[in-house]
This record gives sequence, C-alpha cells and structure tokens, in this order.
Amino acid sequence: MGNDDHRRRKTPCGFCMAVFKWIPVLFITAVIAWSYYAYVVELCIRNSQNRIGMIFMLLFYHLFLTLFMWSYWRTIMTSVGRMPDQWRIPDEEVTRLFRADSPDTQKRILNNFARDLPVTNRTMNGSVRFCEKCKIIKPDRAHHCSVCSCCVLKMDHHCPWVNNCVNFYNYKYFVLFLGYALVYCLYVAFTALHDFVDFWKYDNNGYSAQGQLNATGMGRFHILFLFFIALMFAISLVSLFGYHIYLVLVNRTTLESFRAPIFRVGGPDKNGYNLGRYANFCEVFGDDWQYWFLPVFSSRGDGYSYPTSSDQSRVSTTSPVQRYDAMGDTATSRLDGNPTDKLIGASPLDTTNHHHNQSPHQVRSTSAQPIQQLQQQQAPPSPYLDELEERLEQVANGQSLSSSTAVVKSSQQAEREANGAAVFIDMVGDHPLAGVDPAKDSPRPPNGDLPV
Repeated sequence: MGNDDHRRRKTPCGFCMAVFKWIPVLFITAVIAWSYYAYVVELCIRNSQNRIGMIFMLLFYHLFLTLFMWSYWRTIMTSVGRMPDQWRIPDEEVTRLFRADSPDTQKRILNNFARDLPVTNRTMNGSVRFCEKCKIIKPDRAHHCSVCSCCVLKMDHHCPWVNNCVNFYNYKYFVLFLGYALVYCLYVAFTALHDFVDFWKYDNNGYSAQGQLNATGMGRFHILFLFFIALMFAISLVSLFGYHIYLVLVNRTTLESFRAPIFRVGGPDKNGYNLGRYANFCEVFGDDWQYWFLPVFSSRGDGYSYPTSSDQSRVSTTSPVQRYDAMGDTATSRLDGNPTDKLIGASPLDTTNHHHNQSPHQVRSTSAQPIQQLQQQQAPPSPYLDELEERLEQVANGQSLSSSTAVVKSSQQAEREANGAAVFIDMVGDHPLAGVDPAKDSPRPPNGDLPV
C-alpha cells in the first residue's frame, strides 16, 4: 500500500513479494469462509432442533460477521496517504544537506526549511527529523515503513495480517476490527459450546444419550474444530485488543510505547500527547458518538500536527498567565512585561510633574507612581537637617525649645497647609517630641521626614 509499490511491482521479484504479502490476508479470509460454513450449515441448519433459536443465532451471527468483515476490509484497503509537497525538500537543498561538512550545518539547513512547518518532534541532537529515503521532513509521529517504502502518518506498526500499515487513517478501523473479531469469536465459541460438549457423548449412530447431536461424520468434526479455533483466536485477541485500547486511552502508538517521542521543549516524553482519557478516545473515534462503533472515518485532526499535554495544561489553567497564542494578536507577550504593567494599564499615568502639590497619602494611594519618586518625596529637605541637629543639641543640654529655634516653613508648604492638602503627624516613631509647641504656628516637618 506504499507510494512506491507500483514501481517495485514492475520487476518479477517485486511482483512475487507483493503476492507473498497477501498470504496472511488470504489465510484469514479462508478461515472466516470455513467458519461461516461450519456455523451456518453444520451447526445451525443441520443440527439445530429449535427453529426460533436458530433464527436468532443466525441473526446475531450475521450482524457480528458484517461489522467484523467491514472493519477488516477498511483496514486493508485504506491507503497510508501521500505527503504534501511542502514537506518535501527540493533536490538542491538535499544536495546541500548531504554535502554539509558538519552535523551543525545539516541541523541549520533542516531547521531553516522547517521553520514554517508544524513540527515539534526532534532527534536526539535537537534537529528536525528528516527521512533520507523519502527526502521529506517527517511530520510529528510519522515514521518510515520499510515494507510500504514510504513515510506513514502516525505510524503504529506494519501488520502482516492486514498487509498494511496501521496509521492515522485506519487506526480506528484496526481497533474496531480487533474488537469485532473478538466479539465474533466469543459468540461462535459460546453458541457452539453445548454441541461441543455433546460431541463427547455420542453413540455409534451419531446420537448422544440425550439425542441432541444430530450431525454425523465430518459434521461433528466441523463443530469440534469450530469451537477450538474460535476459542484460540479469542484468547489471542483479548490481549491484543486490550493493549490497543490502553494505547488509545493514553494517546500513544506502539512505536511510541517502545521509544518515547522527543519534543523540542521538554525532551523525551511518552505522555507528551496524553490529553486525558476522554479526549484521547475522541481523537481516534471522533466527537460524534453515532460513528464511534462504525468503520467510518471520524478521527480528529489532519494527521500532521497533534495537541500535546503541555498545550492542554496551559489552555485549561485558570491562572492569569495563559498561552501566548490564546491571547490574540498582541505586540508583546504579557510574560515579558514589568510586574506592574497591569497596574499601569488600569490607571493611566499623568506625565505632568504634580508631585509637589500632592500629599503623602495621595502619593501612596497612586499605584502608578514610580518608586523613585516616592523615595524622593519621603526624603527630608536639607534645611530641616540643620535645624533638626540644632534642636537635638538643645535637648541634650537640657535647654527648652523655643519658638525662635523652630523650623520656618517654606512658602510652598505654608500654602499647602492653608489649603488643607496634607495632614502631618507630630511624632517621631510612636512618641511625641518633648517641649514642642503644638500651636498652629509651630513648624512641623512632613510625616516620615524625621529619622527614628
């Protein structure tokens, strides 16, 4: 089913290999055809005593057989697809790539070519994955199949029993094929169990002690082998079907379970595509439940790009920090801004210099005010320092503080107090200064200007 099969079949060896690969499919088809004869003719028509029971047995048998063969046929005949031209590297670039003198040069060539492609998987050295046989950039989860001679999207494995690669396009059909094959085998084994037990109790005339087994000669052996083969296939299908159900629920392929995919950010991670059980199931079977159990294509996506678990966690988080892609078209990312950019955006800045006409409380309540301006406003003016030292010396010498030694206010501060624009506190720390006249004409420095 590969893209180059028509070229290989032109040679006699290629034709023989193509025929040889169909032998497992022909074997399964022959077993199903024989089981149909053994169940319908030998078990139901020739051996059944209850006609109503026979009708219901045949009805459910044909229902399961139809779903089983439909899924099997879709799995076999679904093509692996063909890579679009944008993933294919031109011949001149391939020549440059093969003539590169170092792995770093090859890495730069591949990364430059794949800069516009949705690829997140990398090789061990961090380079974009490249197929030397197909001359293409490998999409995420794609691998080259040596049997199909092409790169396959979301390759799970190459199954000889379907003569095809289990891939993005037929993985749902393959899982349904395993499930319906298991149901078919269990149904045949269960309905043939009673006649299988009677087989060991028949007499020379072909009748059991209860007279239940009417088949004679080869008919009895058809029923015997039908039960054995159905039970044998059911046992083998239980483990295989259960394993692929597990892979569906964790969103992982068979190849990824043995070798974890390597991501550009995060490195190797087997759970890199795990989105949760329900989301993983819908990625394979689709969002419409009416098509879940029918072999019709309903899988999500296009097979070239897949959501990752890190993307899912960033989108579903409730914190203000979100994915850059989820925030729309913005000039810069919010993660690169200043810590106070939200406050600045909430309160527009006034570029006019009004800090001399504001009280300390007003300055503290304005979140958009730069910290440097706050520190400049809270720093004591230089004339206050000289007067403060003189007052401290008088207190140390036991002298009383007079109004003549008080600090004379500046004209701007007197105007602010007259307008009631500021409120000052006569305290150094939590204790008032001894000997300070609390009269209105007593000079008082702004709150926070006196060191403790």
